[in-house]
Amino acid sequence: MKVIQVMFDTLKRNALNAYEASDIQTPNFDRLQQKTVQFNQFFAGSLPCMPARRDMQTGRYNFLHRGWGPMEPFDDSMPELLKQNGIYTHLVTDHKHYWRDGGATYHPRYSSYELIRGQEGDSWKAKVDKDMNIDGLDNIPDEFKQRKIGSIAQDLYNREHMPKEEDHMLYRTVEAGMEFLRENKDADNWFLQIECFDPHEPFFVPEKYLNMYGVSQEEFNGWLMYSHDDYTSEKADLLKNFYKALVTMCDAYLGKVLDFMDEHNMWEDTMLIVNTDHGLLLGEHDWWGKNIMPVYNEIANIPFFIWYPDLGIQNESRNQLAQNIDVPATILEFFDIEIPEFMKGKSLRKVVESPDEVNHEAILFGYFGSNMNVADQEYIYMRAPMPGKEDYLYEYTLSPMRMNRRFTPEELQGAELDNSFAFTKGVSTLKMQTSDFMGKNYQRFGNKLFNYKEDPAQKSPLTNAEKEFEMIEKLKCLMEENEAPETLYTYYGLDQIHSVEDVRKEHEVLDREQEAVTEEVTFVNYHVKDGYLTLINALKDKTKAQAMKQYVQETNAAVTEDDIRNWIKDNVDKEEQARLFYQIDMTLRVD
Repeated sequence: MKVIQVMFDTLKRNALNAYEASDIQTPNFDRLQQKTVQFNQFFAGSLPCMPARRDMQTGRYNFLHRGWGPMEPFDDSMPELLKQNGIYTHLVTDHKHYWRDGGATYHPRYSSYELIRGQEGDSWKAKVDKDMNIDGLDNIPDEFKQRKIGSIAQDLYNREHMPKEEDHMLYRTVEAGMEFLRENKDADNWFLQIECFDPHEPFFVPEKYLNMYGVSQEEFNGWLMYSHDDYTSEKADLLKNFYKALVTMCDAYLGKVLDFMDEHNMWEDTMLIVNTDHGLLLGEHDWWGKNIMPVYNEIANIPFFIWYPDLGIQNESRNQLAQNIDVPATILEFFDIEIPEFMKGKSLRKVVESPDEVNHEAILFGYFGSNMNVADQEYIYMRAPMPGKEDYLYEYTLSPMRMNRRFTPEELQGAELDNSFAFTKGVSTLKMQTSDFMGKNYQRFGNKLFNYKEDPAQKSPLTNAEKEFEMIEKLKCLMEENEAPETLYTYYGLDQIHSVEDVRKEHEVLDREQEAVTEEVTFVNYHVKDGYLTLINALKDKTKAQAMKQYVQETNAAVTEDDIRNWIKDNVDKEEQARLFYQIDMTLRVD
């Protein structure tokens, strides 16, 4: 028994003709569709990269208890459980976050692993005096700006060492996986994970694929800035074509794995999973990227394909709910290994066997501290953090690391031991108030309800108190099942919702509060209004916030982006300006 998992990062479902017709050339994904069972209602869980990978090792949601970070000492790791039960596990990946602070405990769970260097500013090739003149990074706080400049400069220097397609990270990653297959195709009891960072940005693509879409690497360095949409149509098309070219390259290298399975008749005894962690937005909903906006389906509803050799079901699709937390249980069951008590994901075998089998009545997904999202077969409800409840957001960890650094002594001040959760197996964790500002930024989006069956593009949010309450009840139930901290119910205002009438009252209160903030104020467009609300929320000095409100209310003409920008320049200390511009830039571009 063998399993091959081919995983891409940031693979959009609507980029694959297997899901939605497009002009992107993906013949091998079409071929994959014919050989596997395709899931149509497959969702991300925790976002983004390493939180998703913790979900896919542990079968539990990461985002309810902490942000980006390593595997915890009490976690049940799927590849480690395989290894402990005599199954050889091997990881090949160019996903650089595995060897940074926030991912350092993931790859050692495998029997062996090969890390392919050079992606996204990976600290790979050494040069002291790199070109640090990077355009397009105005209005970013110095801490973020210097880190971003460093990453881009390092990435551009790394590329100098990859002049040919054979040098590219995607080629080297898949080739490392093929090397394992050539060496071990006749062996039994192994799990191979070929994990490609592409098509994640920066979009570094060999010219032959760019030429297929009429663009050239000289036109764009591939670094996508997460922002609200202010691109010209020409710039938007350029970015989209770079992504299309990289998806086509991913398709070509997927084909190499399919070819090998064909040539060696591996379909008889080898499970194949092809998946991703999440998608991203390329102009949909007027946003680019991920992380800083609501988790629309272009990010959350992701492609997933699976082949069970003993079932032999192919060229079919399934419409039942499934998500990334189901991956480890699926693989463990395939090898007849007991699924751990605290693994909440469920094997997909029964759903593959029968289209009528139900694994989940509803599922959760989201980022730590941001909107809490719940989906059933028809509706998605996005629940925003409540204003003024930031102090109720805590992180729980015994591995205090961020993406690329350790927790600071300041972040650890006031940390206390907590033993609230059964899944930590009697081990206390550190509990500390988070310093993450994203939760406060998410408050401005409010709560959103969509019927994504009838409105798959999620363009028409619904006002339906009865349905909203029904989804809140499902949300609470799943939070309880997954041992969400008690304080999260307050953080999201769920402790105040016990009936449909409570939902109606909440709507009335939130509507009055927003009207009070924007009373008698005209904005040139709704983006500027969002930027204004973000600024009011972000100002630490409430006297200044009141002054901003008064200034806007006294403006005779409609409030513009320049009005907001100029007010910040004239009224806020210079050291705080960059922070405010950065937070507003996540809503609209004022540069």
